Amino acid sequence: MAKRTAVKDAPKDGINPKQPCPCGSGKRYKACHGAPGGATDVIVSRPFEGLAAECELIALREFVPSAIAKLPVKDGREVTLATVLPMAAAGLIRGDDVPFVGLQVQTRSGDISRDLARALQWAQRAKAGDVLAVVGPDNGEDPGRLQDLLDPEAEIVPVLHTDFIWWMPEGTEPTGEVALSLERANAAILPTERVDAPGVKAAYWVDAGDKAHLRWVRPEPEEKLLPAMARLAARGELDLGEGSRYAGSFRAHGLLVPVWDLDREMHAREWADPAEALGKRLLEALASDEPLSDAERRARDGLRGRQITLR
Repeated sequence: MAKRTAVKDAPKDGINPKQPCPCGSGKRYKACHGAPGGATDVIVSRPFEGLAAECELIALREFVPSAIAKLPVKDGREVTLATVLPMAAAGLIRGDDVPFVGLQVQTRSGDISRDLARALQWAQRAKAGDVLAVVGPDNGEDPGRLQDLLDPEAEIVPVLHTDFIWWMPEGTEPTGEVALSLERANAAILPTERVDAPGVKAAYWVDAGDKAHLRWVRPEPEEKLLPAMARLAARGELDLGEGSRYAGSFRAHGLLVPVWDLDREMHAREWADPAEALGKRLLEALASDEPLSDAERRARDGLRGRQITLR
């Protein structure tokens, strides 16, 4: 293999070489797609666009620790989507012949949707006990993208778990290395619950220890969502009531994820009604086409100053 040469720290294709690669590999851009001899496929910044389940997929990919969901596969074998599988595998067929594909994996291409489609295709054919460690362009034929294999109008309903015991078939006791791996994975879980309220989707409460948070993946393009949030912020309405504070937002796979700090003494269920009310205020603000006032523009600039990009 030819030795890779150093990459200058100058922006390439608008991407800072020192920032995480948009492909989601976890490496810096200059050590991944930006490296000489690195992957050359096109990086898709919004891989789940066009799917009704886009926001839930982003949440499960980025910050929900232990959850599973049935994939709305158009044809073939029923497959279960998982946040993370043992050893961060891309796919596995459990001992009872139940097929899984994982979301929280090391990607091998610039399109997570295409990688997931490859893992899904593998799961349709694999046998009990088989494991797909990593998936990428070299994994067989190209089945297209996830959008080609799933019902695009179908939502997914994640089932959250407090541990990873679902890695094992029901009635099976883990032993040896499997038991140790399961113990380590369980110890890393932060208590997380899905906020269930009318009009509220892909919103998750998480207990981070010193405080709790609400992370809400919003479906609107950032250029529309940010002015709407600014309108609410200027009026002091960008919160969930007493015991809450808007903390900032992060970008993940092309969408914005606002985050609120919450009083951790309150149960996740107590934030359902405030989240529903905030969602209604956001929709009303989104419907406005009035130019932003000076106060709203200042609020928008302040919101921008509290953004980071994960992918």
